[in-house]
Amino acid sequence: MSKGVFILVLGLLLSGCTSVGYYGQAVSGHMKVMRAARPIPELLQDPSTDPNLKEKLGNVTAIREFASRELALPDNGSYRAYADLGRPFVVWDVFAAPEFSVEPEKWCMAIVGCVSYRGYFDRAEAERFVGELKKSGLDTHVGGVTAYSTLGYFDDPVLNTFLRQGETETARIIFHELAHQLSFAKGDTVFNESFAATVENEGLRRWFARSAKPQQHRDFMAQQQRRSQFVRLVETYRAKLRALYAAQQAPDDMRRAKAEIMAEMKLAYTDLKASWGGDGGYDQWFERGLNNAKIASLSLYTQWVPAFEALLEQQGRDLPRFYRRVQQLARLPKEERLSALTGNKLGDAE
Repeated sequence: MSKGVFILVLGLLLSGCTSVGYYGQAVSGHMKVMRAARPIPELLQDPSTDPNLKEKLGNVTAIREFASRELALPDNGSYRAYADLGRPFVVWDVFAAPEFSVEPEKWCMAIVGCVSYRGYFDRAEAERFVGELKKSGLDTHVGGVTAYSTLGYFDDPVLNTFLRQGETETARIIFHELAHQLSFAKGDTVFNESFAATVENEGLRRWFARSAKPQQHRDFMAQQQRRSQFVRLVETYRAKLRALYAAQQAPDDMRRAKAEIMAEMKLAYTDLKASWGGDGGYDQWFERGLNNAKIASLSLYTQWVPAFEALLEQQGRDLPRFYRRVQQLARLPKEERLSALTGNKLGDAE
């Protein structure tokens, strides 16, 4: 999963809804990342740099230039340095939902508004917070994140956490995170992530076309199709859970029905996997247990992608025009934005 936005907020901007300790770990964690970063040109010229890393960083340079030149993404200092953090994830995001709801809990912070997760640079800190949430009877989920965005407040570096996953993932993340710097609707995670996911999809399509790597593009499109089918499956069962909880039965009856719906979803996934020829790309998602928080977390990243794809098509796939329209939408009150995304008001504003 993503790749979600984790915003560094300095102590001077503390919000009463979030503890000083939480901001403290955010500040110190981010500064450690920044201190670990070295300019990519410097690493490329350093004879002690591993040749394999040099090859990957050379590819990053090409991807970064393509992002600004061909995708009209910000041309700034982001993704022009590299940091090896010595761990597989940079941040661990914590999600929570009530026992009988598939709507995620929200936490409010200065600048970014209320968001549906809290990010920690230390896995142990994330687990401690999960322990507190469980005491309140909440379903919880912890997901490792390979990248985050500071929305252009800092020059975000390339990280080992996503560079190790290959060219496609590296390009996808750079396009996605730079998109967050172009448009950000305060307190609307679904809008922000769906927009960035749309930009990454279009960026990869153009990157593969430009670099004449048709097989990589076909592999990516097949992966995207499987992901879409997986998301639809989870959303189908999320709707079933929502209907169950709305019925307000006795708690024990709802717990039994909840377990039955979760079991049905696992069986449906088995059938879906068979249609993929046995590809088990989402096995771990199920093996680590299912609950409302995990199900809610998935919808945060892709819910409005079809609407953004339609908007991009209406703008003639002209990315600067598309960005301007998205920025207009981001400035609207949330209800009006939702109406525009779900209705027929996606064209240019008057």
